[in-house]
This record gives sequence, C-alpha cells and structure tokens, in this order.
Amino acid sequence: MRLRTLLDTEALGLRLLCGEEELDRTVRGVMTTDLRDPSRYLSGGELVLTGLAWLRGPEDCEPFVRRLAAAGVAALAAGEAEVGGVPQDLVDACARHRLPLFAVHERVAFATITEHVVRQVSTERAGDLAAVVERHRRLMSAGPAGGGPDAVLDLLVTDLDLRAWVLSSTGRRIAGCAPELPDQIRAELAGEHLAASRTGRPAPHRVQVGGRVFSVFAIRGAETDPRATVLSDWLLAVEADAGDWPAERLDLLHGVTQLIAVERDRQDAAGAVRRRLAHEVLELVQTGAPPAEVAARLRVAAPVLLPGAGAAPHWQVVVARVDWEGGEPPGGPVAQALLEEILVDPASAGTDPADRIAVAHSDDEAMALLPLPTAGPDEQQSAGLRAEELLRTVAAPLARGLDGDGRLTIGVSACVHSAEGLRGALEEARHARRVAAARPGRVCVAGHEELASHVLLLPFVPDDVRRAFTARLLDPLRAYDRRHRAELIPTLEAFLDCDGSWTRCATRLHLHVNTLRYRIGRIEQLTSRDLSRLEDKVDFFLALRMS
Repeated sequence: MRLRTLLDTEALGLRLLCGEEELDRTVRGVMTTDLRDPSRYLSGGELVLTGLAWLRGPEDCEPFVRRLAAAGVAALAAGEAEVGGVPQDLVDACARHRLPLFAVHERVAFATITEHVVRQVSTERAGDLAAVVERHRRLMSAGPAGGGPDAVLDLLVTDLDLRAWVLSSTGRRIAGCAPELPDQIRAELAGEHLAASRTGRPAPHRVQVGGRVFSVFAIRGAETDPRATVLSDWLLAVEADAGDWPAERLDLLHGVTQLIAVERDRQDAAGAVRRRLAHEVLELVQTGAPPAEVAARLRVAAPVLLPGAGAAPHWQVVVARVDWEGGEPPGGPVAQALLEEILVDPASAGTDPADRIAVAHSDDEAMALLPLPTAGPDEQQSAGLRAEELLRTVAAPLARGLDGDGRLTIGVSACVHSAEGLRGALEEARHARRVAAARPGRVCVAGHEELASHVLLLPFVPDDVRRAFTARLLDPLRAYDRRHRAELIPTLEAFLDCDGSWTRCATRLHLHVNTLRYRIGRIEQLTSRDLSRLEDKVDFFLALRMS
C-alpha cells in the first residue's frame, strides 16, 4: 500500500502538509507513539502516528524528525485534537528531511487509521506471498539466457496480468508486449524517467500520459553520480499504478529490472570488440597513418559490423560531447554510451541493431563509425544519418535528463566510400559539432550540409601542406609580434572579420584609422601580400583558420 492510497481514503481524514513528491512510498506497517525517540521500535516503512505529547518547544521538532527519517519510516501523521494545529516548525523539519507529513483531523481516531493500515497490509501479504516465491523462481529461470527481456515480460503478462515495455533513454522499444506503445507516449515516458532520475527520487515513478497511468522503474545499478549513466539507461514501463501494490509485488518488479539489467550488461560486454575496432581505426586516422593501413583495419571491421555484406561499405562519422557544469563526470564515456543507443534506428526494436555501431571515446568526446551497405547496381546509395532526423528523435527526452547542468552537442559527417576520406569525415564531424555547440539549447546537432565551403574543404588538406601554407604567411607576423608586441595577428583577424572596412576595424580595436593603416602596411611589407586584393585576403583567411 502506498501513501497516496491513504491520502485518497476520505474516511481517514488525512491532510498532506508536505512531501507530495514522496507519496509513492510503500507503507509496511503502522505505529503510534509520543516518545521523544521511538527509533528503537522502528524497522522502516511505518506510518508513525503521534499526538505531539513529546513536543515541548520548537527545538524538539528537528531531532524527532531526524530520528524518524534515519529509521526509514514512510511518513508521519500528527493529530490536531490536542494542539489545534500542526506547528510550522514540525512542517519545516519534515520538509528538510523529505519526510511526508499528514495532519489527522480531530474527528478521526488513531485506532481507525491503525485498523485500516493493518487490514490492508495483512490482506495484500496473505494474497501475494505464496505466489511471489514461485513467480520469482520462474523469472530467474527465464532470464536472458532463456529468451531475453521479452521472456521475462511475457511472464508478467501471464502471471500478473501486467503489460510492460523496456525502453531506451529516448523511448526506443527494446522489448515489450503487444500492442505497441505510440511513439509520443514512449518518448514522454523516457523524458519523465530522465527528469525523475536526475532529482534522485526513488523508483517507481508514476507517469500519466495519453490518458493512461504507468509506473516507471530504472534498469541499472545505482551510481554515485546519476549523470554517469542516466542518459543511456534503460527503463521498465508498467501500465499500472504501483502505488497500490504490496511490498512483495514491488520487490518482484525490482527483481525483474535486475534480470533485464543482466541483458544490458551482456550487450555492453558484447560491444567491447566493436569499441576496440573503432578505437584502432580512429587512432590510425588521427595519427596520420597511411590510407592503406587504415583500409586494412576497415576490412577487419566491416564483417564485424555488417556481417554478410558483399561489397565494402561506405562510412559515416558522428562526434558527440556531453558537458556538465563542474566538469564531472568526464563527458567522453557518457557520450560513448549515449551514441551506442541513439544511433540505432528508432524504428528498430530489440538489442541486436546496436551491433552495427562502433564507438570510441577520449576524455571529452566520443566518435562513432557507422557502416552503410553499398547499394546494388539498381539501388540508390543511402545518404546515411541526417542531423535533423537525429535531433528530432532525441532532443525532447534527453533535454529532460540534461536540464539544469548538462549539454549534448553532436556533429554528423557526410558519407565517404574509402579509407582516404575517413580523416576528412572525422574532421568534418568535429567541425559540425562545434557549429552545434555555438547554438543555444540543451541538445544541439549539426550536419555536414550546414558547414561553410571552406570548412568543408580544410579537413582534406594534408597536414604538411597546412603547416607549410600557414608558416609562409603567418610566421613572419608572429615573429614580429614577439619582438615588438605589435599585435599584427589580432589586427589581421579583426580586419578580415570586418570585411576590410577601415572604420569598423579601427572602432573594434579602439585604434585611430592611421594606426590601423600603419599595421596593415607592416603586414603587407612582411608577407609581400596586398590586402586590397581578394586573393590575398582569402589566403590570409584560410591560413588563420588552419593555424
């Protein structure tokens, strides 16, 4: 029985004074006391009834409530018959310790509440206890090795008449019974779960959406910092109000989440090979390895990610970064786990589709390799993942999990057909992610098609060419700045940013126009270039972008 059920029972005369967010707590017993310290008689889960005889002054409220909260009681109910009203000091103390507080109307005897609670708890235990043991044994034997999450959920339907679904953090269906939940309901359930998890409220969370009531349970072990896994956690949505369930049934559902967590751990372990392949390929790309060496590694990765594919696939790169205020936890591992989930086709169900995705991470970012099957002679080649479609799928629920102190930015490259193009695709995805980071919002995604032409071309310029080009134009200016503190490089950047306008540039730099003309003349003298010519302006612009 839940506190919410007691509050809704008019005959009990209960009025909630604080703790509305805790009304899903389970009541496992009842105790009446006026002792100043009743903790030695408490075992947890009780509704404590008190006539406030222990209260002699405002200073007594805090220690009394602290002892109840430490004992794990479900709630406190204070009678109004003797004192005429519950003191505000008691309300404030309960609010500080997140202990629900009820006022009991003077017309209601404590014996009435005690009898109601004892009768309800005893009836529920007698009806469910014998069946729970057998059901739990069957659920354990039908764990992931016996059919995965679907087998466990089938038993919930047949044994308990409970319809349930396992969903990802964005609402993708991983397992569940028929009929399917609509996309909007799944996304709303995921968003509510993420929001509740960030507040630290214990599951299950009651969610009402589309005229239906669900109880949502988290599927994952407890973390010291919920931000480490909350964006990639699975959830179990049960179409029922768990507020009326006995403790045994709740324990059974928590056991179900543990069984499904085993399947999640199995999937994570299976992904180790894909993560290692992604790390090896991307490490070669980033260190400038010869294309032939990268191609050889891709030939190893292709059959793992696309078994049975005949021709070599095309490739796409996605880069993601999760930033938290304070810098903890590190964003790279968080982004890796998130990409492994959100890059799965939202229309696909189950755990197998994730087998096509290979993701590696550094401390602050994650990089995914997406293989795209090569089209046949009469087929059109897939354009791959599109940034706007990804944003539409993940933005609403993930923003709930990031709200307050987190941000997710993602960049998506174009498709490339060979190892030679992979380095450019990685740089392109990183540039796109930086474009996304410049936008407002908790979740931002940008694709290759949004990049300006020079940004699109620069990643494909070899490193030695870049270094030679920028050195020839900028090294004389840097050397002059070091010797004379002349600020020629900042002046050049501002001049180009102002489209060559002398007046606007002088205003931005707080210089007289003649001083600005002297600096630009010195730049032209040192580099043998003419900043009145478009070609030389473009060269300087590109050199600054590549430096």
